[in-house]
Amino acid sequence: MKQSLLFVPTLKDAPKDAEVKSHKLMSRAGIIKQTAAGIYSYLPLGWRVLDKIETIVRQEHDKRDCSEMLMPAVQPRDLWEESGRWGEYGPELFRLKDRKDRDFCLGPTHEEVITQVVRDYINTYKKLPLALYQIQTKFRDELRPRFALMRGREFIMKDLYTFHTDDEDLDVWYDKIKEAYTTIFKRVGLETKIVSSDTGQIGGKEADEFMVMSEVGEDIIAYCDTCQYGSNQEFSKLEAGDTCPKCSSGKIKLAKGIEVGNIFKLGTKYSTSMHALYTDQKGQQKPVVMGCYGLGVSRTLMAAVEQHSTDNGILWPEEITPFRIHILPLDPKDAQINDLSYEIYERLSKNNEVLIDDRDERAGVKFKDADLIGVPYRIVIGKRMEPGYVELINRYTNEKNVIRHSDIEQYL
Repeated sequence: MKQSLLFVPTLKDAPKDAEVKSHKLMSRAGIIKQTAAGIYSYLPLGWRVLDKIETIVRQEHDKRDCSEMLMPAVQPRDLWEESGRWGEYGPELFRLKDRKDRDFCLGPTHEEVITQVVRDYINTYKKLPLALYQIQTKFRDELRPRFALMRGREFIMKDLYTFHTDDEDLDVWYDKIKEAYTTIFKRVGLETKIVSSDTGQIGGKEADEFMVMSEVGEDIIAYCDTCQYGSNQEFSKLEAGDTCPKCSSGKIKLAKGIEVGNIFKLGTKYSTSMHALYTDQKGQQKPVVMGCYGLGVSRTLMAAVEQHSTDNGILWPEEITPFRIHILPLDPKDAQINDLSYEIYERLSKNNEVLIDDRDERAGVKFKDADLIGVPYRIVIGKRMEPGYVELINRYTNEKNVIRHSDIEQYL
């Protein structure tokens, strides 16, 4: 991709309302653009990263026999009345009326819709288990949107729902999806900690959260310094120095975290109230047992920037980088530099995602923008080098090598 044709509106200074590093960098690097408080456009670089996160999410769900679908963002009040949540959810629920004065909401979550979708289909134990997921925009009228993609009024989320005959089968799938989430976050380059939490407005009998440890996190995590125990402090009420309730030998420490995923054992909360029933082997009707699993796609983008950046720029993890290689011709008007740059560009583009900075800009501008954008491998071509030689920079290791251009593939 030619950088002159890629819409990357980099900024020298971050917006005044940008409080945290990720918000500042995503704005300066031309990844997001605010439309209103808590509502953002994802510009081409940001969309490329989101697309890769979504691809990883799909791969890890599909290999575990989950089926993707898409549900409506606009949901009728009737469904929410069936579940009892129309009056319970609170002011975060975007409510609206159509031209016939019927009540609807913009979906913050999809338990009601998915239960309605499957309740006519799941009428026998022979059709269970079942796992359905979607990747879709959600809406919540947050009182105080903040930190850009961390707490927005419109955001991208993956939600999965599983359906079972009993709690034992739900437990099997719960562990299966917990493993999937662990793999997903590892692939996108995030270190996460699994913590027990309250079920909140979703409901159910058990829940866990996937937390990225970060000083800008809104949640306080209580974790053991000896074993793998972790919990949301709001749920466990543990304090620093308390004895670990799991191993009884470790001490509790506290840290801030960003919630990037949550999983719930819903049980029969929605299937009972919405009459999603199946017939068991004895011919008896029973409510379907459900599980719910959410993953913040846009929040994962934000968390990746928080964990993989400095104040001057981003360094994308390998699997979600918008481009793998960034070519910087320092004087594109020089015919020799220009010809060599495009020869390398055409060659590498056959097997890599390559961005070439073909703009008529000073070297300093190109380097600063390259740091902001965060592509991990950089090829610099300038007059000070011998003909046919380039500087190859591995930004993961800060290793720099001046090599013949024919050896680039070997080094990469």
